[in-house]
Amino acid sequence: MDLKLNGKVALITGGSQGIGLATAVEFAREGIDVVICARRQELLDEAGKKIKEVAGKEVLTLSADVSRSADIDRVMDDVITKHGRLDILVNNAGRSAAAPFEEVDDTIWNEDLDLKLMAAIRCSRVALPYLEESGDGRIINITAVGGKAPPAGSLPTSVSRAAGIALTKAMSKDLAKKNILVNTICIGLVKSGQIENAARIRFPDLTLEEAYSKMGSSVPLGRVGEAREVAALATFLASPLAGYITGTAINVDGGSGMTV
Repeated sequence: MDLKLNGKVALITGGSQGIGLATAVEFAREGIDVVICARRQELLDEAGKKIKEVAGKEVLTLSADVSRSADIDRVMDDVITKHGRLDILVNNAGRSAAAPFEEVDDTIWNEDLDLKLMAAIRCSRVALPYLEESGDGRIINITAVGGKAPPAGSLPTSVSRAAGIALTKAMSKDLAKKNILVNTICIGLVKSGQIENAARIRFPDLTLEEAYSKMGSSVPLGRVGEAREVAALATFLASPLAGYITGTAINVDGGSGMTV
């Protein structure tokens, strides 16, 4: 199916691994000019090669820490210098941080909120003029189902993700007049570098696939999700086919979430 995305330009934060990389691959397959940023240049270089091999398209890779405003400004300058426009922003940067309330100090709270919430705010703010100029801009925030119904031992991530879901709804209301659509994908247990590390720690005597099988047994669909399954939804939301969808928080969790 032609999603009519050829020639669009997208910036994906946290684009060197996992969901960010899978989204970059799917975008590139649809003819989108992709820019990915992440902190580690060596991972960005590997990601760029993989995208080229799989999708046959060059991508711009930029080393940046999205918790720093100066880095975000530099990335946006490089995007516009290279492509002259921006149509799609995917706020994907983040990491797992889950502990009981009494174990989370101010430093951990501040770092998590800065990376997962404030980085999305800053990136969206800097991207806004270009998304408005696009005429049909898209912002896709990657959050988590735990932000809708936080379980025990889920701090600070569940609070950061809840804030991201609220941010999505509020931005969708404010930016609708500019025809900028804002949605969030709430992920459950999906394969990524973080989930792989967790699997190896929890099940050190098992192979990775055996560990994933154990972890997936708690999911109604009986498995851990694939990053490309999140990427497929992100690609749809970026397309004109999703032109009447904004302010939504869509679960991609194999049925594990406790809310609709």
